[in-house]
Amino acid sequence: MNLFLSAIGLMMVFEGIPYFCFPEQVKAFARKVPEIPDGTLRVIGFCLMMAGLLVVYFGGGING
Repeated sequence: MNLFLSAIGLMMVFEGIPYFCFPEQVKAFARKVPEIPDGTLRVIGFCLMMAGLLVVYFGGGING
């Protein structure tokens, strides 16, 4: 459970960085998101999930 909570906390930190550092660019990107086709967003999301799984796998988790 500690690892899960640490991962959630770290994810929140990384998610918050663009909002803190580049708020205007985040708003501009948010206005453009509805124009992106659903298929493209799904491919991007899938690629990000796979990249995250690879990082966790190669990172070795807690038993590295």
